[in-house]
Amino acid sequence: MGPRRRPQDEPPARADEAGADVVGADVMSADVVGAPDAPRPRRTASALWADGFGRVGTRAVQVLAVLAVLAVFVLAVTRLTLVVIPVLIALVLAAAISPLVSLLRRRGLPALLATWIALLALVAVLAGIVWLVIRAVVNQWDELSAQAVDGFDALQSYVQGLPFEVTEEQVRSLQESVTGLLQSSAVGSGAIAGVSATADFVAGFFIMIVVLFFFLKDGPKLWEFLLRPFEGHRYERGKRIGDATVRTLGGYVRGTAIVAAVDAIGIGIGLAIVGVPLVIPLSVLVFLLAFIPLVGATLAGVLAALVALVAVGPVEALIVVAIVVVVNQVEGDFLQPIVMGRALRLHPLMILVALTAGTVLAGLTGAVLAVPIAASIWRAIQVWDGPDLPARFAREKRPETV
Repeated sequence: MGPRRRPQDEPPARADEAGADVVGADVMSADVVGAPDAPRPRRTASALWADGFGRVGTRAVQVLAVLAVLAVFVLAVTRLTLVVIPVLIALVLAAAISPLVSLLRRRGLPALLATWIALLALVAVLAGIVWLVIRAVVNQWDELSAQAVDGFDALQSYVQGLPFEVTEEQVRSLQESVTGLLQSSAVGSGAIAGVSATADFVAGFFIMIVVLFFFLKDGPKLWEFLLRPFEGHRYERGKRIGDATVRTLGGYVRGTAIVAAVDAIGIGIGLAIVGVPLVIPLSVLVFLLAFIPLVGATLAGVLAALVALVAVGPVEALIVVAIVVVVNQVEGDFLQPIVMGRALRLHPLMILVALTAGTVLAGLTGAVLAVPIAASIWRAIQVWDGPDLPARFAREKRPETV
């Protein structure tokens, strides 16, 4: 018999036997962990945000952060209206008359001379509009508001005979609201100018003129300077957004001015035929209120109908209402799509929301500027990933059904 080997001389276990031992150890450990008395492993902090509820919490925190940034931005804008409002007005006006500057440059004029010619032409047009407003509206505002209030009183007497009940408190409350609006000094003297609603008019006007001059002269250079940190597709995106914004703002202002002029001329001719007094002030108000989408034409029509009701009678007032409806219908169905083009492709609900937000933040000036700014933002989203390729979240996911 040979010498007996000691345990340390035993040959190493085969691989399959070692694997079996490891598996057995794992099973035993699993049994120990699964035992009721065994402590469960603690979840890490990152794992708490990995489930569905954690993802919802993450999105909620992100939304709150975005809302906080927007709140700070809105607060800063409302505190700096003396600068923000003139700059926005200058941007809109520069987009509107930039084709004139480009045309003069293509004719061989120097950039400085072309800018001065376009700027002086714009100032002359604005001065003419302000003079017409002061002469036709402000000087006759007392008579116009008195006619409207008397027309409302006459309308109240007609309402009493309707088959449905209208309480006296409701009529009195509405009358006080309309009377206060028409007889307020803000409407009669200050609000017509528009740009003086949120800041001192003189300071804001000079800031607007200076900023407008540089926008007209060096607008492309200024935008190119802002795009210097970007390269590649981000730079191309910035170029697309800048071009789309200028085209949208310019098309909106030019198209709205044409539509407003047509509305004022059409309604003014109708008022003259019916025999309504104060035709010129009413036509000017129609032109000015047309720059406020959705509600502007309605307000002008109501005012014209009230004046016609007290001046010539109920039948003529109904004729005036019919004229306003027909003119607005023709303008909305035929004229506006032609002259506005792609400048304003917003749903009426979005227009109403933007109009309300602009009015709350900046009064009458905000009501005028809110819609073109909203249209420019939407147009920028539409060209975000390409000339005809909107941002991913704004792309159509399935065909719309009527």
